[in-house]
Amino acid sequence: MDSSISTEKLDGAIAPHTAHAHEEDHAGNSMFGFIIFLLSESVIFLSFFAGYILVKTTTPNWLPEGVSGLEVSKPAINTFVLVSSSFVAYFAERALKKDNLLVFRLLWLLTMAMGAYFLVGQAIEWSELEFGFSDGVFGGLFYLLTGFHGLHVFTGILLMGIMLFKSFVPGNYAGGHTGVDATSLFWHFVDVIWIILFILIYIWQ
Repeated sequence: MDSSISTEKLDGAIAPHTAHAHEEDHAGNSMFGFIIFLLSESVIFLSFFAGYILVKTTTPNWLPEGVSGLEVSKPAINTFVLVSSSFVAYFAERALKKDNLLVFRLLWLLTMAMGAYFLVGQAIEWSELEFGFSDGVFGGLFYLLTGFHGLHVFTGILLMGIMLFKSFVPGNYAGGHTGVDATSLFWHFVDVIWIILFILIYIWQ
């Protein structure tokens, strides 16, 4: 038997397996790197939380002058919408893994809309507040924490928009769903951070 023919047959049998393994390794490395990024973001938020708790418990005149507290009902509705969006994103992921692109796109778009609703609600709340960024320690920390989190929500919506656009590219998911998985993980992270913020800022007054 011609050794060159045998080699060609062997290469043909191994190459697809090797390519698939390479794609899996690349996806795994990408997800690992993204998780490290989220851990670094967690450290930043945890430092903000620790600073907020420390300043709140040691500052006599915590709230700005003339402010008795924050209104909770509207932020609670925004919180419910944002947290619920994580469940919608989860079901969107499940639809994608079942190759149901239509349901994925609809649920993914709904998740983006819920995130946008949260941002609009936060903007309305800011416009109705009786204090600004420079009004005391509480004012500065309130706008810093909610604004920094809002930036992450906006980033999440942009990432989801990119993933939605890429879902229309033929063969986009041939190598897996790493982009959608990472974006969904980021969205869950943002939601968990907001739950902590809501408790610290609105519940613990």
